[in-house]
Formats: sequence, C-alpha cells, structure tokens
Amino acid sequence: MEYRASHILVKDQELANHILKKIKSGGSFSALAKEFSTCPSKSKGGDLGWFGPGKMVKEFEEAVSKMGTGSISGLVKTQFGIHIIKKTGQK
Repeated sequence: MEYRASHILVKDQELANHILKKIKSGGSFSALAKEFSTCPSKSKGGDLGWFGPGKMVKEFEEAVSKMGTGSISGLVKTQFGIHIIKKTGQK
C-alpha cells in the first residue's frame, strides 16, 4: 500500500492546536503549511508525495494508514515535532 499526504510540522503544541482549529473552520491546509510548517515541504503546501511502508517514522505512517482519503488528522507527535496530516491519496 502506498499513501500520499501533506503535513504541517511545528514544535509547539499550542501553535499546533491553533492551526488545527483554523483548518477545521475552513482555513486552507496548503496556505497554513506555507505559513507555519518548519518542514521543507512547506514550499509545496506541505505535500510529501507518495510513500510506501517504512519511508516515514512509525507514528506518522500509522496515523496515515488509519485515515480516510481527504481527511485531516489530529495532532501526531514524532521525534521531529507535532504533525497535522492531510491524507490525499492511497493506492
């Protein structure tokens, strides 16, 4: 199974909660990724492209595998920080 996802990565939980609230109230995931994410993928609106098993850290991969396409995760903590994930595809 391969997945496609975008994410917003931040270090601060309070900021992550603020961003998640903005997304849930209709904010653009891509625009918020460009504004707040600390990952280089922010230049592409957080898009990470396609990835298969073992390509992402365990917590991230597990979260994406349980999500429906088009859905937004809650806060997902990894060694890199706090992610908000948008699953954009599965094949």
